[in-house]
Amino acid sequence: MARHPAPDHVEWSSVTVRGRRVCYAAGGAGIPVVFIHGWALGNRSYKRALKRLIQLGCSVHAPALPGFGGSSELPGRSPDLRGHAAWLADFMDAVGVGRPALVVGHSLGGAVAARLAHDHPDRVARLVLINAVGAAVWKEAAGEVRYLAERPIWEWVADFSRDMATTDGLGSALRAIVEDAVPNVARNPAGVWRAAGLARRVDLRRELESIAAGGPPVTAISSEGDLVVPAASFRALCRSLGVDGRLVPGRHSWLLGRPDTFGAVMADVLAAAGPAPGPTLLPAANQ
Repeated sequence: MARHPAPDHVEWSSVTVRGRRVCYAAGGAGIPVVFIHGWALGNRSYKRALKRLIQLGCSVHAPALPGFGGSSELPGRSPDLRGHAAWLADFMDAVGVGRPALVVGHSLGGAVAARLAHDHPDRVARLVLINAVGAAVWKEAAGEVRYLAERPIWEWVADFSRDMATTDGLGSALRAIVEDAVPNVARNPAGVWRAAGLARRVDLRRELESIAAGGPPVTAISSEGDLVVPAASFRALCRSLGVDGRLVPGRHSWLLGRPDTFGAVMADVLAAAGPAPGPTLLPAANQ
């Protein structure tokens, strides 16, 4: 008897964009969604989160960013977010995402998603920023603002490690590190380091204000215990966008260990955007 894939099946494939290989995950049918992963990881880390989107009636495409997860790097020594956004628009063309999509970005992927919405607003129906970098603020106190670029790199690395070690669903987070982050660091340590530098210095507040003035609607989400993107940065991001952000329990990478919570959050986003076609499947816990 022939075996049929599960309704939330995720397939792994590759496509050529500008003569360079891009690895990506895809699955589902319905509302077009482009999902962009965070720093040092790749699309495989988010498999359970991607399944929740498919279960909600979405057609999901999740590329591995340049230099990560088997995707070729962009040309040049220090590609910027403008280049990443143009690359992402070309990727959407290459895989046939022909209409504006719900674009979801986590961590550094949030900055890439925001730049896409700013530079290519016709490609984005709605923007969802999850624990996103881009607002540049590290600390605010007594009228003084300090910026993420001032944050010592050793402190950032230590907080990132501590955040991952205390993420809900630790086993899932560790599997993600083994599956994606460790190979990324082994294959491309310089690229991982450059991406970390980009995440520390990027300041998209003017672009976010422009999106708020005439771009697609935006949902901003963070978590109460995020040690990587501080609360001051999230507040600055929400101010720039003119939105009330949403906080969920957990650490920076909460959606890796708590995909059901991610599914519930995204169900609210889709409900606000309009009815999804077809029935919603009940997620199977911890798949």
